[in-house]
Amino acid sequence: MSMTDPVADFLTRVRNAIQAAHGTVEIPASKLKKEMARILQEQGYIQSFEIAAPDAEHPGERIRIKLKYTDDRRSAISGLRRASRPGQRHYAPADGIKKVQGGLGIAIVSTSSGVMTDHDARKAGVGGEVVAEVW
Repeated sequence: MSMTDPVADFLTRVRNAIQAAHGTVEIPASKLKKEMARILQEQGYIQSFEIAAPDAEHPGERIRIKLKYTDDRRSAISGLRRASRPGQRHYAPADGIKKVQGGLGIAIVSTSSGVMTDHDARKAGVGGEVVAEVW
């Protein structure tokens, strides 16, 4: 399986796990994906995540994400969308980052000062590549 867009793969795996009501989902790790998992945890969209060391089955590191559900089994994440794609990058200045779902969601922005939420990017006055939107 060739991976042209690891971020889209990350979002799809999370989306599929939620639809199947899984408790956890494993995703091949990368620096960006670890940062995305960190933001999802900080913003309360997932319970936790851990980095699983490589083993015989999986040569690379993996991110094990513990999904978060309400008491009536509704996911904390109602939507995930890839904003910037390899063929069509989406960059925005600090004041041009659109609010997600009227401010109810977050955008994950990859800036020169690291990966952060749209809110933090606006506050820090830095723009960057809008990687994904979560609500």
